[in-house]
Amino acid sequence: MKRGLFITFEGGEGGGKSTQLPIAAEYLRQQGIAVIMTREPGGTVVGESIRAVLLNPELPAMHPDTELLLMFAARNEHIQRTILPALNQGQWVLCDRFTDATYAYQGFGRGLNQDRIAKLETWVQGVLRPDHTLLFDLAVDIGMGRAKKRGAADRFEQEHLAFFERIRAGYLARAQQYPQQYRIVQAEHSLEQVTAQMLHYLDEFMAEVGR
Repeated sequence: MKRGLFITFEGGEGGGKSTQLPIAAEYLRQQGIAVIMTREPGGTVVGESIRAVLLNPELPAMHPDTELLLMFAARNEHIQRTILPALNQGQWVLCDRFTDATYAYQGFGRGLNQDRIAKLETWVQGVLRPDHTLLFDLAVDIGMGRAKKRGAADRFEQEHLAFFERIRAGYLARAQQYPQQYRIVQAEHSLEQVTAQMLHYLDEFMAEVGR
């Protein structure tokens, strides 16, 4: 059986990736492709419990290394229980954030050593990397304005704007470093325009594998 494609949806707060992901899944299903949707941190019972800890604004401040290790603990469970089984069954996996988010948030945002993240990436993932990444990019002030309308802020959303500026810079640096993997979606536009950009890239991905 041919392995499925692994497509990740990345970006800072308020970029709309979580809104666009189910639209993408439905579009691909209409083309006859078996799709699962998942997210990080999360994607498994254990991973969702770790997510609750990571996002809880009522917990005391967490050491950045603790945050990093919890992210990869949830990721290991996610890969073994959800992502690899689906890919091996020929399904396409659409994931709301993956390791690029760790480089952006814990690496660029928190200032953790990139080599340390890379070692954990190799240990936990082996050769698994996203086939494609859609980066929903927009100005930080616009994104945070959108995020505030969603309700109470989680632990990450309570950070200062400078934190999110570093994250955006980190994502754009990753996109420049890995142009074959990344496609940038200009997320400041209307929902319909953002969807159109995303579907254009999905058509491109399907064409590459003869779908």
